[in-house]
Amino acid sequence: MKTVYIVLGSVIVLFIVAQFFIHRSSTKIEYYPYTVTSVFDGIEIRDYQARLFTTVAIENKGYKKNASNGFSKLGGYIFGANARNQKIAMTSPVSMTLGAQPTMGFMVPQGIRKDDLPKPNQADITFKQEPKKTMAVITFSGWANDATIKEHKDALIAILKANEIKHSNQFYCFGYNPPYDLFFRRNEIAVML
Repeated sequence: MKTVYIVLGSVIVLFIVAQFFIHRSSTKIEYYPYTVTSVFDGIEIRDYQARLFTTVAIENKGYKKNASNGFSKLGGYIFGANARNQKIAMTSPVSMTLGAQPTMGFMVPQGIRKDDLPKPNQADITFKQEPKKTMAVITFSGWANDATIKEHKDALIAILKANEIKHSNQFYCFGYNPPYDLFFRRNEIAVML
């Protein structure tokens, strides 16, 4: 019985250490650059820089299926499923528009121009230049799903309304962690102002 406890304890320690290193490695990637201009009532107002995104339109089947389908296509592209079999560095966050016709986007690493990107193997993958923009953002931890997204979107709307801040009604869900990062998860709901 003592051996079982030792083995079980060792597995738990290894798992926790692995999660620490997974989280640490995911913080070393390039992030969508922004400046926080104000913080109040649990939200941030941010100015985002203009950046190029690789995007794909996805059928609206709920967050989990949307995320899986979008990530499968865009992940394939950046992991080498393109005309040159070229790998492109992963960036964060993964961006998904919320609404009737969702899209998923990966930010293109800084220094790579649209003309330098390899042609996607899938015709529905496109490139979109996002302009500079101001967004209101609420952050939450754990796993994103339809219920948590709705909860935090509603909270963000209520805070903006209480502070008499108008918004565009164009909402995004930002996910910062790889799926195997089980702890320290960071998600955000953002809306353009």
